[in-house]
Amino acid sequence: MSVCAIPGLNLSVSPEQVPPPGMPLPPAMDCGVAILAGGCFWCTEAVFGALDGVRSIAPGYAGGRAERANYEAVCTGVSGHAEAIRIEYDPAVIGFPALLQVFFAVAHDATQLNRQGNDIGSQYRSAVFPQDGQQEQLLRSYIRELGDAGIFLAPIATTIEPGQIFYLAERYHFDYATRNPDQPYIRGVSAPKAGKLRQYFPHLLKSAD
Repeated sequence: MSVCAIPGLNLSVSPEQVPPPGMPLPPAMDCGVAILAGGCFWCTEAVFGALDGVRSIAPGYAGGRAERANYEAVCTGVSGHAEAIRIEYDPAVIGFPALLQVFFAVAHDATQLNRQGNDIGSQYRSAVFPQDGQQEQLLRSYIRELGDAGIFLAPIATTIEPGQIFYLAERYHFDYATRNPDQPYIRGVSAPKAGKLRQYFPHLLKSAD
């Protein structure tokens, strides 16, 4: 991650303009696991960890081979992996459609190709790794909806990458933003995203109790 990255806000759309997916996914058909990549996994972990119904989040690498699934290799940008997070959630509380809405509205800028701000490389690509056919169908439908509505100021660059294995990142990446709130990258990139989540999606947040 570049500590000089510009604030990690989605400059191509205002969050209130991003609707939820039109295609429903009943809780009984929701597998309760989502793997998303939207730039630095320190930042996406911080956003999704605040959502009610999220049971656990793990940072890691998806889209490449096992032998290169480590931070040093992934940072080269040629390992094939994306920095990603694996979210386990309760579909009765929050479902995959709501996670996708947050993903496209505040978690990252889906119009940036192989980058997020000053973080440049395919490891920072916007990607979703569907866990089953229901997720893939909903995702493809949602991206079409957003594109047809002309909500974003540029084409959506998010890739859909089914069938990929998720590899856990090194332990020091877990809960990084929570443990390092004063780190420059966290203050400049992660914190603004968390602020947007609180502003535009307060109904999805965990209770303060």
